[in-house]
Amino acid sequence: MANKNRTTVKSNKDEPSQKVGFAIPKENYNLILIGLGIIILGFILMVGGGSDDPNVFNEKELFSFRRISLSSILVVLGFVFEVYAIMRKPKSGEPEK
Repeated sequence: MANKNRTTVKSNKDEPSQKVGFAIPKENYNLILIGLGIIILGFILMVGGGSDDPNVFNEKELFSFRRISLSSILVVLGFVFEVYAIMRKPKSGEPEK
């Protein structure tokens, strides 16, 4: 049992070597950061609307267009942009880095 069959893989020098790199090009990482910024901006717009006095309820501040609609739209658009940034293939003329 001490002598097990071992196979070795020899590299053929005639075959071209494959480039080892990142799965996503550098430009896509920049787009991912932009999408992350859009998502963070959406969440920042949602923040607020609180009151120091628990007996006071300010409906206009809490249910404003900025907190309910604008921020939600930005977050969803940010996630859609993230999917685009990840799935985007480099153009044929662009060198892959």
